[in-house]
Amino acid sequence: MAHFNREEGEAICNIPLSRRQVSNSVYWKHNKDGIFTVKSAYKIARAQLRKANWAESSSGSGGSRVWAAIWKLQIPNKIKECTLAQDVWHGSVRALQKCGMGQLDFVALLEYLLDWLDKTEVELWLVQVWLIWNQRNKVVHGGKLMEPDWLNRRASELLEEFQQSQVGLHAEVEIPPPQAVYKLNYDATVFEDSASSGFGAVIRNSTGEVMAAMTVKGPAVQGSDMAELLACRKALEFAIDVGFTVLIVEGDSVNATRWIASGTENQSAIGHVVGDIRHLVGALEWTTVPSVAVEYVNIDASLI
Repeated sequence: MAHFNREEGEAICNIPLSRRQVSNSVYWKHNKDGIFTVKSAYKIARAQLRKANWAESSSGSGGSRVWAAIWKLQIPNKIKECTLAQDVWHGSVRALQKCGMGQLDFVALLEYLLDWLDKTEVELWLVQVWLIWNQRNKVVHGGKLMEPDWLNRRASELLEEFQQSQVGLHAEVEIPPPQAVYKLNYDATVFEDSASSGFGAVIRNSTGEVMAAMTVKGPAVQGSDMAELLACRKALEFAIDVGFTVLIVEGDSVNATRWIASGTENQSAIGHVVGDIRHLVGALEWTTVPSVAVEYVNIDASLI
């Protein structure tokens, strides 16, 4: 830790380690797949150049400053522009990029967007607005400025989590597993206030009876995708420890399911966790990973 500043040291310590003996690897953290691209590097360079402008032009209070920081991008009596919001909107859905900017206040803008965008796009915009203002407050009070791409990804994640929870609340009947097959459901939650996470899992038989269950506190994580993958790994370890080897493994993260069942190597920061999960799957007699549409995807044994 003596060779790193506090922020770098905490980031390193928060990287989850593999359960296996794996070789070190280099990845580009600004892409989900861990692969460097010139486009992503350009965005990072642009964000770095505008950090000072954002912190300076976002200070102060009052309704006009709130409106300017979120949408109109120009702070009264300031020469420099508030560019973080602009970068967020430029990286958002195409329909939002084409919206006009002549509205006089928030209510007029919302009415305009309700006519211009569909329901999902308006919901995404509202989440983005909240994140921009939340980020502004953090910067003003000495916090770290997050990249616009991260804010857009986080907005999509939050909206997706909300929509999935609504589907779960209105779900009719969960499809039970066949006889002699058990269903392993896992989930994760992130506790930002306590810098920790939580994992839970339950194993049920074909009649819905609970055969085993567990909850456990997890480490601080960088995003919901990491939390879901760590929860999946912990759930599989638990299932194997208690003796269940014929499983349907089911979670509510689209990305986690896609990565686990993918036929390609994951080269991102969470790739070693995906590898651990595939390794654990190899210890089972039989398993499937249902997609969101409850369409079963067999894991390719060659990946293990």
